Amino acid sequence: MATTAFALAVANSPLSVYYDSLLNVPLEIRVGSFEIAKPLLLWINDGLMAIFFFLVGMELKREVIEGHLSSLRRASLPAFAAVGGMLVPAAFYVAFNSGDSVAMKGWAIPTATDIAFALGVLSLLGKRVPSALKAFLLSVAIFDDLGAIVVIALFYTAKLSLLSLGVAAVLILGLVFLNRAGVTRPAAYFLIGVPLWVAVLKSGVHATLAGVVLAMFIPLRVSEESSSGPAPESLLRHLEHGLHPWVAFCVLPIFAFANAGVSISGVSVADALHPVPLGIMVGLFFGKQVGIFVMCWLAVRIGIASTPEGVGWKQLYGTSLLCGIGFTMSLFIASLSFEQGGAAYLGLDRLGILIGSLVSGLAGYFVLRFALASRPMDA
Repeated sequence: MATTAFALAVANSPLSVYYDSLLNVPLEIRVGSFEIAKPLLLWINDGLMAIFFFLVGMELKREVIEGHLSSLRRASLPAFAAVGGMLVPAAFYVAFNSGDSVAMKGWAIPTATDIAFALGVLSLLGKRVPSALKAFLLSVAIFDDLGAIVVIALFYTAKLSLLSLGVAAVLILGLVFLNRAGVTRPAAYFLIGVPLWVAVLKSGVHATLAGVVLAMFIPLRVSEESSSGPAPESLLRHLEHGLHPWVAFCVLPIFAFANAGVSISGVSVADALHPVPLGIMVGLFFGKQVGIFVMCWLAVRIGIASTPEGVGWKQLYGTSLLCGIGFTMSLFIASLSFEQGGAAYLGLDRLGILIGSLVSGLAGYFVLRFALASRPMDA
């Protein structure tokens, strides 16, 4: 939140020229004729965000194997909610922008939920928040991120390089071997993971997906062959615990600073009512709450899921509102949507994301504060 405010302040001050110059500083790695040359902004979006997706991938794997998503019954409600929370916001955006082929590239922008920001707002309500409600929000956000990964892979992929995809496939086989062999040294996985990121980057598929693929092969379960001495620590849990502070206090703030710098000088009501930001705002605020809440009601109504223990419909509605905080993931998808041929919309999309996320966060906070008012605080 602080880096977002700082980016907005810098982008709307005399320092804006230095802000833009910093993000466009060219950086390259060259080995003979092989090179990776990108401005700093793309190193952040393609490189640092791969670390974020690596962490998300590990969280997803752990939840599916032994967490809140480990049984069909427990996973059904957040899965239904996430589907509604992606389809309805996209439909709202399309309704506003169906006549503009360039603007239509941004249809996926309001489908994302920012895990960190949504959980951060929920934490402001203190101990009155049932643990089951936190688990529900986390599960919806994880399914949402999984959906975002699929969307990026299918719809935001450039022209494919078969050679680079072949190299990536060979490297993935190496990860399979390490996993099957029970290798638990992080260095072994990263020695393959870094070249995998390069191969995916050069393949035309978005490089951040390499982080998800690598996460899928990090061992979660621990071998119990040794009967003496302390039990060895799961590599996945070790890496997840170690990366959390780096992602929370380094990766995401840097990403927010690099992508949230929207100049509002000269911005008018007409700009906010342009179909692109309006579609994003309506998608995040109305689309998320309608899609998630209605799909939860439907899943419970037809009997394939039940509401979380100790959680009522008012609390579920407030959580549905919080899921309209799209910030980090929405900014990321926006950068992919308009990076080619949509430069005129790059400021407008960020405006829609910021307003839609802010309104959703405030509305969700106050609805949940009212819904939890009569709930006794946990001991």
